[in-house]
Amino acid sequence: MTTPAPASTLVFVGDSITDAGRDRGDAGSLGDGFVSLVADELGRGEASVRVVNVGIAGNRAVDLAGRWEQDVAPHGADVLTIFVGVNDMWRRFDQDDPTSAEAFEATYRSLIADSGGAGALILMEPFFLPVRAEQRAWLDDLDPKRDVVRRIAAEANAALVPLHDLMSAAADREGVAAIAPDGVHPTARGSRVIADAWLAAYDSLARRD
Repeated sequence: MTTPAPASTLVFVGDSITDAGRDRGDAGSLGDGFVSLVADELGRGEASVRVVNVGIAGNRAVDLAGRWEQDVAPHGADVLTIFVGVNDMWRRFDQDDPTSAEAFEATYRSLIADSGGAGALILMEPFFLPVRAEQRAWLDDLDPKRDVVRRIAAEANAALVPLHDLMSAAADREGVAAIAPDGVHPTARGSRVIADAWLAAYDSLARRD
């Protein structure tokens, strides 16, 4: 059982996988994805934990940077989770609006710099499960962004959630349709895989103490 620190605030910021259909008019809404599953799991512990979801569907790293001071900083996260990158890839192919790995890294580093008040960081690697044969080439765009997240996690002493390999392995076992039918948006089963991976990273933070 994962036991959070007393009265800790966990803030999740990211794109649609974090957003998961939350009611943005309700500050307590967590959506129906991995954040909600995490909150349910942590809520079984005895310590007090507050979970805040500020994910917004469609966001890229630059979008997180643009709303950071309004949506993220005021919550004073004890543990801050950042999950972004797949839209930085996707916009190249659906809107001809690419984000280079260099631009992604520069923006991501600015997020880390702005998160200096957080007690701990969890960085979630973006993933993509190609559904069509031609989408396999899309990984050539995503892979350098995955490398950015991994490198920054190591430098920042953040816990890393290696989602691409985990989700790919789950899709190999159970089929892409069972995990994320469009390659990105998880089913309930896919959300469970993500939540379990996050909880393992959270446990690793506790073991550092």
